[in-house]
Amino acid sequence: MAAVELKGVVKSYDGKTQVIHGIDLDINHGEFVVFVGPSGCGKSTLLRMIAGLETISGGTIKIGDQVVNDLPPRARDIAMVFQDYALYPHKNLYDNMAFGLRLRGTDEGEIKKRVMDAAKLLRIDHMLERKPGALSGGQRQRVAIGRAIVRQPKVFLFDEPLSNLDAQLRGEMRSEIKRLHQRLGATIIYVTHDQVEAMTMADRIAVLSAGRKMQYDTPDTIYNQPAALFVAGFTGAPAMNLVDCTLSGGRADLGGGAQIMVPASLAARAGGTAKLKFGVRPENITLTPQAADDIALQAEVSLLEPLGAETLATLKVGASEMIARCPASFRETPGSRLSVHLNPRHLRLFDAASGAAI
Repeated sequence: MAAVELKGVVKSYDGKTQVIHGIDLDINHGEFVVFVGPSGCGKSTLLRMIAGLETISGGTIKIGDQVVNDLPPRARDIAMVFQDYALYPHKNLYDNMAFGLRLRGTDEGEIKKRVMDAAKLLRIDHMLERKPGALSGGQRQRVAIGRAIVRQPKVFLFDEPLSNLDAQLRGEMRSEIKRLHQRLGATIIYVTHDQVEAMTMADRIAVLSAGRKMQYDTPDTIYNQPAALFVAGFTGAPAMNLVDCTLSGGRADLGGGAQIMVPASLAARAGGTAKLKFGVRPENITLTPQAADDIALQAEVSLLEPLGAETLATLKVGASEMIARCPASFRETPGSRLSVHLNPRHLRLFDAASGAAI
């Protein structure tokens, strides 16, 4: 296991247009870090540069104490788990897991020990004589992970390994990979477009957009203190409510006659910013019968989405819509008018022009 450090990492395919823009990251020994962002944001390209499958156009990548910019993948002591499993269909599971060790000339006794230990850890030791075609997607993914484990690399790299699985199996495999990390204490870098995977698995998350690092922090900080509009809108299901607003006299005007007091410290930081976005998470909105105070808004229910354990309510608030996370028992009919109370501790303001948090 080893730490990984990226300093000013740049990627350009034509020497002019950059697709990765000077990314700095420090990944600690034994840490589980997730790169997350929409398709095309550069997360897989960044992972492939760490692996040595893509050349870097600028900056440095270190694994442990060694700069690996010019090292081929086989010399970097990493193991990669791909989206499509990349198993040999004509080999049984044992031989798939042992193949890389045999290429290295590892003793057969040591190979057997490592394969059996990994197979038991992943609960596939009873099927090692089978071939990949006889397995489910989840079982094949376990074999691909096992093949990585037996190599005992410094760093594990996962490139969207669960995207081919159905929703239930994805949830099960998320738990399996997280438990595996706890047992191995391995350094893991994991790429996904699914922010739920990122939030539930990571020690720290790097949120990427258009080849830029938008925020790098713990899941709790990413969720509760997003550093940019993009992060606020990308994380959470549903995402943070974001509404155009102006600020005057400590009150945020959300349009359509809707105004709300914001904490004095937040208003002071906003200063004279001309165009703002007002943000609040759905769970920080409470609906009550008609009432009025400095943190209440009047709203009209426009849509209810019962989800079993909770209900999502879409509300018309002034000139905008917001989504509130409500108890499952909430059953107000569309058209009902209610008072919307916002938790002042969780209100956020963003500069609409730059996207930066205030």
